[in-house]
Amino acid sequence: MVDDGGQEVVVDILLAEEWLSRAQGLVPVAIEKAREVKGFPGRWKMIIEKLEQIPSRLSDLSCHPCFSKNALCIEQLLAVLKTLNKAIELADLCVKLKYEGKLQMQSDLDALLGNLDLNLRDCGLLIKTRVLGEVTLPSAMGSTSTEPEATSIGNVRELLARLQIGHLEAKHRALDNLIEFMKEDKKSVLAVLGRANVAALVQLLTATSPQIREKTVTVICSLAESGNYENWLISEGILPPLIRLVEFGSAVGKEKATISLQRLSISSETARSIVGHGGVRPLVEICRTGDSVSQAAAACTLKNISSVPEVGQTVAEEGIIKVMINLLDCGILLGSKEYAAECLQNLTSNNDNLRKSVIEEGGIRSLLAYLDGPLPQESVIGTLRNLAGSISNEVSISFGIVQRLVQVLKLGSLSSQKAAASVICRICSSTEMIKLVGETGCIPPLVRMLEAKANDAREVAAQAISSLMTNPCNRREVKRDDKSVPNLVALLNPSPQNTAKKYAVSCLSLLSSSKKCKKLMISYGAIGYLKKLNEMEIPGAKKLVERLERGKLKSLFSK
Repeated sequence: MVDDGGQEVVVDILLAEEWLSRAQGLVPVAIEKAREVKGFPGRWKMIIEKLEQIPSRLSDLSCHPCFSKNALCIEQLLAVLKTLNKAIELADLCVKLKYEGKLQMQSDLDALLGNLDLNLRDCGLLIKTRVLGEVTLPSAMGSTSTEPEATSIGNVRELLARLQIGHLEAKHRALDNLIEFMKEDKKSVLAVLGRANVAALVQLLTATSPQIREKTVTVICSLAESGNYENWLISEGILPPLIRLVEFGSAVGKEKATISLQRLSISSETARSIVGHGGVRPLVEICRTGDSVSQAAAACTLKNISSVPEVGQTVAEEGIIKVMINLLDCGILLGSKEYAAECLQNLTSNNDNLRKSVIEEGGIRSLLAYLDGPLPQESVIGTLRNLAGSISNEVSISFGIVQRLVQVLKLGSLSSQKAAASVICRICSSTEMIKLVGETGCIPPLVRMLEAKANDAREVAAQAISSLMTNPCNRREVKRDDKSVPNLVALLNPSPQNTAKKYAVSCLSLLSSSKKCKKLMISYGAIGYLKKLNEMEIPGAKKLVERLERGKLKSLFSK
């Protein structure tokens, strides 16, 4: 006995075969009628050529194993039948010369050609892609499957297939349904999405309808954020339409397009492509005038772009520096300020002209105001480190840069402390600045940094102390700190991972004139370390070990 589901499938099979038979029967009728027409010879010649291609497409379609179970096949047959009937109707009017006007008929024939192209293309897509094997009639699939997930996946596959075939309005309806489905079960959509579906979505971004573009970019934004479709999106040409939406789209379109670019620009190659497609200017404009979410996304995208060294000057010409400084002062979201600081750090990392531009645009004051706030400090201090060689001593003093660096050394995160110590190394370029920096109280926190677990933190702290100790007052400050000698001796470890050892030798050499310090060095095992460093030809190690050994001998004789 055949169940209800089986009966429905049989009915569908009969319908599919019936519609196929009707379409196959109408093709020769349409061709014969078309050949009788005398007027509009050029257009009718093209129409006949396309009509003659239909039988082979229908044959290929009907030979597929899933032909009779596929809802899209039946819809495609109905679309072909409609086009064939229209061709016969127009041919009759042309033969009998009963059309209203020549221009109107030309327009109707052009529309017929467009429909024939669409029918042939859609039939080809159904044959070439996996759509026929994936999209089955709901009655056949839903009634026999015991797993709701199977039905969901089938529905998703059908919606995705409908984005590729049919008229724009049909694709619009499929897009609406797809968005609703993604709200409920985004994972199911992403699980079955194929490259052809991505290509169809990219094509819809250039649709004439603003509503379709807005809905399409909403879906694409989800794909970009998932992190799994970047290669497909880029290879299908997503960047130009996204950039146009950033520039000319609706508020929602701008926001979703900007967020998509934010995610895609993580790749350096894509960031370069965004610049090449003229994406910087609209992103800069979003930073100036956009809403909070769009502004933050645009700032992050520009930050990603600025990390590509060779595009720095190009993006600077679009006014990015002034905009980023303004975001430091007036960014709506805290994230916008953070991205702006990171962007300025990237831009100033290897370009003297851009460093000067930041200073000339008043960036120092804005950077320090950011530094006084609650946001992460690493990027701002990194920017100050990049600018250090371009800032005069007078500016450093008048703006209170060193005092802020000391606060970071005392209270900031380890990464902030590393950046601050690095800035100190750079600004200690004159005896005057070395003295002034030492007087700000930076030496005790630098000595504590010598105990850090991270090797690069210990290294930069030792380097900063070494620079400061060229001043006698600063040397006395280091001597007074009980932690200085033990911490510096620990940095004599000859391990290859210990890159701070050369600075430790330098600092200890400057302290070795003190008997107390020499005794401490010896007691903490400095001689053994230094002998190994001497074998490694570390500068100053030989001289220092000799000095300590002489001091040790004198101490023994004195006893």
